Amino acid sequence: MNSLIPSVFRFFTMNRAWAVFKAHPYISNVLGYTTLFASADLIQQSVLGEKSAAGSTSEDSVGINWGQTARVATVGFCFHANFNYHWLRGLERMLPGGGVKAVTGKVVVDQLIAAPLTISAFYIGLSLLEKKDDPLEDWRQKFWTSYKAGVIFWSIMQAVNFTFVPPVARTAFLGGIALAFTIFLCHLRQQHNHELE
Repeated sequence: MNSLIPSVFRFFTMNRAWAVFKAHPYISNVLGYTTLFASADLIQQSVLGEKSAAGSTSEDSVGINWGQTARVATVGFCFHANFNYHWLRGLERMLPGGGVKAVTGKVVVDQLIAAPLTISAFYIGLSLLEKKDDPLEDWRQKFWTSYKAGVIFWSIMQAVNFTFVPPVARTAFLGGIALAFTIFLCHLRQQHNHELE
């Protein structure tokens, strides 16, 4: 009996969370993306980054640059969350359905339009927030590497997204997958920044 109560509580909590998500998908997606982008940067700094990040204002024991994490979260909040929410809705209207032809069309259009925009927004947005003299420097140096890796990664992930995930949950699914790709982008960007020092 005692183990039944936590199970019932989890069931109702999950159902309630899903109901809130379905009722307010825009807010859920924006908050989710902001959290995912911040998490991606924290993972990159903690696991892949060096102990002392460039320009770190925080000298805590793990060397987390909280300013950098805030900037990455800001880019996720201001551009990526909003863009992806509206982009996926528009893409579904343009190419409705989950058949092979519709999914292939969505993946191709996504890679030709959304991929360059989102990668560019990441690099240029962070450079602007860092007040770099040349906000296009990181973009020029990292865009093609990021885009080529993204075409392979995102084509597969978006095919899964458009085929198996219901439209209401596609931005959330995309956000979860974006965590891995954002870790890659943060790491790629930080590698170059450390090489310049």
